[in-house]
Amino acid sequence: MTTFEHIGVVGAGAWGTALANAAARAGRTVTLWARDPVQVAEMAETRANPRGLPGVALEERVRPTADLAAAAAADAVLLVVPAQVCRAVAGDLAPRLAPGTPLVSCAKGIERGTAAFMSDIIAAAAPTALPMVLSGPSFAHDVARGLPTAVTLAGADAGMAQDLAAALGSSSFRLYHSTDVRGVEIGGAAKNVLAIAAGIVAGRRLGASAGAALTARGFAELLRFGRAFGARSDTLTGLSGLGDLILTAGGPQSRNFAFGLALGETGTVPQSGKLAEGAFTASALVAMAAGQGVEMPICAAVDAVLASRLSVEGAIEALMARPQRAEA
Repeated sequence: MTTFEHIGVVGAGAWGTALANAAARAGRTVTLWARDPVQVAEMAETRANPRGLPGVALEERVRPTADLAAAAAADAVLLVVPAQVCRAVAGDLAPRLAPGTPLVSCAKGIERGTAAFMSDIIAAAAPTALPMVLSGPSFAHDVARGLPTAVTLAGADAGMAQDLAAALGSSSFRLYHSTDVRGVEIGGAAKNVLAIAAGIVAGRRLGASAGAALTARGFAELLRFGRAFGARSDTLTGLSGLGDLILTAGGPQSRNFAFGLALGETGTVPQSGKLAEGAFTASALVAMAAGQGVEMPICAAVDAVLASRLSVEGAIEALMARPQRAEA
């Protein structure tokens, strides 16, 4: 059994900080990397990360650093950067990693332009690493503060996934392990697009009934897409699929919901604010679905609104005007 005593966390935003605290709470020594030396100095001095996760103290075992090699020297590395920069950062890590080091993507998205999933990006950019993914219903503040949370860790090597899940788990942070890497990735990516749609419904004040219908029909789209790309049904109906959709589509604490909420209220795409991965994933998701003949009308409507091909009102009208059909 691999014990993983030292965990590297690359990315000191909200989620990276939360995962660093969770790993430290599990008894691991944690090296938390940030690109900006000034931010690192602030974290080391104050034992907090106001830029990444205000109001949360860093655990004692968390060591901030601006030295990427120090994080790469860990027994396993959590890659906690936005999906669209995953390739660049994984490439920077690659020459610094020992062969066979688990490199765990903690982003929830699909790369624009290539339609690549995060595990495929890791395999290409850091070929000696062992690609894994971590996803599930988890808000950074909840995890950082030690509130009860459960997520899924997936890797092709079942034993390695089980060992790393055990190393990161604690009484407040429960990890289920899986070999369905693709299913876990698809749940995390698709639910972000659907959360934007849920936010639009709330922003337009269309009511709780509309919100529930959208979540249910959106989950049907997620299932169709996942099955077309080889995901297991139990993964899609589990934590990293349905569980994460319920959380992310449930309110403005979700960045993607908040993005959709602002879009629904104003009718214009927000140009600033916290990162909403779904806004970058939507076009890739819809194109991939079309390539497989998978019908995803809600996700397609979100993509059309983001690309200014449809207004919010036009998207709602188009969805409600779709032909009557049996539920499936």
